[in-house]
Amino acid sequence: MTALRTRVVGCLLAALAPFPAVASCVGTVFLTFDTGHMEPASAIADILDKHGVRATFFLANEKTKRGDGSLEASWAPLWKRLADAGHAFGSHTWRHWYFASDGNDGRVRYANRNGPGAEWLDEKALCEELRRPEAAFREMTGRGFDGLWRAPGGRTTPLALKHAQACGFRHVGWSPAGFSGDELPADKFPGDRLIAQQLRDIRDGDMLVWHLGIWSRADPLWPQLDKLIAGLKARGLCFARLTDDRRWARQ
Repeated sequence: MTALRTRVVGCLLAALAPFPAVASCVGTVFLTFDTGHMEPASAIADILDKHGVRATFFLANEKTKRGDGSLEASWAPLWKRLADAGHAFGSHTWRHWYFASDGNDGRVRYANRNGPGAEWLDEKALCEELRRPEAAFREMTGRGFDGLWRAPGGRTTPLALKHAQACGFRHVGWSPAGFSGDELPADKFPGDRLIAQQLRDIRDGDMLVWHLGIWSRADPLWPQLDKLIAGLKARGLCFARLTDDRRWARQ
């Protein structure tokens, strides 16, 4: 009876599992998130908890659907939750403007992409733009960033990279296959097609980029993150923070 009971329980567990168990990793991918309008942030945290996935978050003080900024104190419970869960964090600048061009005087043109406004930042000012999100995050969570940053839109200049490196921030982009497309128009890029493409193309070492809410997409892609994670795990891919890789671990 004991052997029979064991076989029955095993069959039931196998039937309940949505994907086959993976004995070991055949590769590792890195899931990253940039801030956005923040509406799905808690639900995304739930998805990560469900799958036991640790990710890397890049933070800017972006306008949210609640009408505040994503790094205002009202968001402290979310950031504390993510910090306590063991995720990694980096800067996405404070204002989420674009680095447009380098001047001949050691300064970088930093421009508002959503309206008028531009500044020329020297090394000190650029470092302050990267460190201000970290200061707000530290106030809410008790910990700082992990020496990483991502330029809004992924747009950098040689001088911006140099200045950021001088103040302890290494720039992180993403892999072509890891581009989620969550900011692309839904009518031209349906969610099912985007996820199918990623499940097919993502490989060991790829860096995935998603957002905590996108204003421009009518049909949000984030609910399909659950499907993507489960599908990649079923292929034998494991998830890690950038800081788990020695190439990105803080020196």
